[in-house]
Amino acid sequence: MDIYYLRTFREVARQQSFTRAAEILGYAQSSVTTQIQRLEEEFQTSLFERYGRKIKLTDSGEELLHYSSQILALLDEVKENLSEQTQLTGLLTIGTVESLAAFYLPPHLQALRRMHPRLKLFLQPGICRDLVQGIKNGTYDIAIIMDRQHNDPDLICHVLTEEQLVLIGNPHHPLASLEQISVHDLEGETMIVTEEGCSYRDMLERVIQQNGVKTELSYEFGSLEAIKQCVSYGLGVSILPKLAVIEEVKQGKLSILPFTHPDIRVFRQIVYHRKKRISKAFQCFLDLLEGNR
Repeated sequence: MDIYYLRTFREVARQQSFTRAAEILGYAQSSVTTQIQRLEEEFQTSLFERYGRKIKLTDSGEELLHYSSQILALLDEVKENLSEQTQLTGLLTIGTVESLAAFYLPPHLQALRRMHPRLKLFLQPGICRDLVQGIKNGTYDIAIIMDRQHNDPDLICHVLTEEQLVLIGNPHHPLASLEQISVHDLEGETMIVTEEGCSYRDMLERVIQQNGVKTELSYEFGSLEAIKQCVSYGLGVSILPKLAVIEEVKQGKLSILPFTHPDIRVFRQIVYHRKKRISKAFQCFLDLLEGNR
């Protein structure tokens, strides 16, 4: 029995007409009639009752329609899944912050590219609030952010880990000799900060203001490399994710200053819309991120 016979049978049952089914399927009406006859021969039962120009399913036809709908749905699902698994194509748009784009995501993107070379990836850096809004308005399929824990009814926000933030300075900075730094030790310090709207910059500034500490904001950069270079030349101190400064600390260009504060905490999170269709490409990327925290 040809599986296409079942598709033809289902369409005739839907339309209650051999003529309309033939038009929709692009067959001659005689071909549709022949296919239904062969099904009736196969199952040795009548599938339709004919009342002049009208047709109606028999009890056997009703039962076959139930089973054929399940069979065809399963076949469509198998076809789609096998096709996507063997050769993922399309475009996956990813929004993230600069530090994660530079120091966290590359090996995961490389693994995804090796697994599915025909899948196109578009990576767009931004600040967290814009990335979250981009998820809501459909600009991005997925965002990997570094921010406070989000709780939005429209979004799925999955925390991967808490991101360690560190205060950095030149290795010869006076604060580097202290065992522990409080926010009041930052009095009079020159701060080198990321662009406005950055989550951990906002947190640090809020803590400084709440404690009445006076600092000098002299340098603002959208580039992590510019910030690190200025700090290494002794132009001020800055707070950055630890993963972004590990190499410079190892090389002795930067020093991690012993400063922490309970109100300055961010989390590496996967964010996507609750109504987002989880394609095979999307799920593959999620699995890579969640399996390598």
